[in-house]
Amino acid sequence: MSERAQLRLLDLRESGFAAHEVNDLVPRATVDVDVALESVRPLIADVATRGLDAVVEVTVARDGVDPRPLLVSTEELAAAVDALEPKLRAAIETAIERVRAVSEANLPLDTSVDLADGAVVSQRWAPVDSVGLYVPGGKAVYPSSVVMNVVPAQAAGVPRLALASPAQKDFGGRPHPTVLATAGLLGVSEVYSMGGPAAVAAFAHGLPQIGLEPVRLVTGPGNIYVTAAKRALRGRIAIDSEAGTTEILVLADASANARLIAYDLVSQAEHDEAAASVLVTDSPELAHAVINELPDIVDATHHRDRVITALGGQQSAVVLVKSFDEAILFANEYATEHLEVQTADNEAVVNRITNAGAIFVGDYSPVSLGDYMAGSSHVLPTGGSAKFGSGLGVHTFLRPQQIIEYTKAGLEPLAELIDDFAQAEGLPAHGQAVTARFDA
Repeated sequence: MSERAQLRLLDLRESGFAAHEVNDLVPRATVDVDVALESVRPLIADVATRGLDAVVEVTVARDGVDPRPLLVSTEELAAAVDALEPKLRAAIETAIERVRAVSEANLPLDTSVDLADGAVVSQRWAPVDSVGLYVPGGKAVYPSSVVMNVVPAQAAGVPRLALASPAQKDFGGRPHPTVLATAGLLGVSEVYSMGGPAAVAAFAHGLPQIGLEPVRLVTGPGNIYVTAAKRALRGRIAIDSEAGTTEILVLADASANARLIAYDLVSQAEHDEAAASVLVTDSPELAHAVINELPDIVDATHHRDRVITALGGQQSAVVLVKSFDEAILFANEYATEHLEVQTADNEAVVNRITNAGAIFVGDYSPVSLGDYMAGSSHVLPTGGSAKFGSGLGVHTFLRPQQIIEYTKAGLEPLAELIDDFAQAEGLPAHGQAVTARFDA
């Protein structure tokens, strides 16, 4: 008899739990970026030294294909757009429209404050000069990641967008045609056939042999080695986050639909064997109903073996608590990437959520909606980093810059106060730089 899906039941009704125990009770899959760092550092150094040759060599060795020419031609991009199946093109264009509408609505406003006559401090939001957008190409094809990275960068006004996606052996060393087509639809012309940590290193150091100039910021998800490269190069470049393996936590009570929850848990488990699928509820009936629904759904899914591994891992569970207050406490401490709320009073629950990458409310807001068509971002904080981080959005590509403009009349009343401050800090030249402007 073949293996069937099994999701463990963690019953905390009698024992209870403390907030600091949550991530030990349902630990994420073991992913050690520090170990990956040791393996990517020599490659990063090689790319910094030898550039194109290093990128080509590692691609041939690891992917079995020569990615040259790394720069995808405009003709290739146009051909990919022309070959795009009409229904898929319509879906991609709908996603673009929705993400653009949300991104433009979320652009922060410039401000200007008049503190006194002749004393003005303004703040403007300036886009970074250039961005390297990484689109993975491992266990799935991700045109959605092209949309989620490119559209908010365009809304922010980034003048240069460079996109990299791994060379595919099945497509003659070019990125997947659907990825190329999506880039073409968005008007991105600087597209490279390169992937993994070598692509991140190339973005950071440039590839002078083909005119690839370094970028200021690298965004986009990837595997542990891509994450390690982003960590190693942070400082030389900015990064969006160390986005890791996908995770979903469903917060539900007895009113929820067990079958829909089971489908949602499976939808994220099909990403990766290390994906986390968690249900937290105060209803024993719902907990057992979801567990009972899973086997048939899993048996019918395309990535059955992958889903079984993910659901059977330490990172996945049905967590049964004695009250919904405890359920909310658990969710806030777990700080999941995707949080679904399916309860009799969704608004009241959402108002008590403090830590989540994105919140999906009600039976008709599944995580899959956010992956493609909601208009929200699907590049979100993982591994508990939602406690202090946010998902990728238009703000990721912007920097606040303050502009200080004082006249003589605005500065003069402050001159003595500034001098007093400077003397107290043992920095008299600071004060003199102000008082000198008012010497007789």
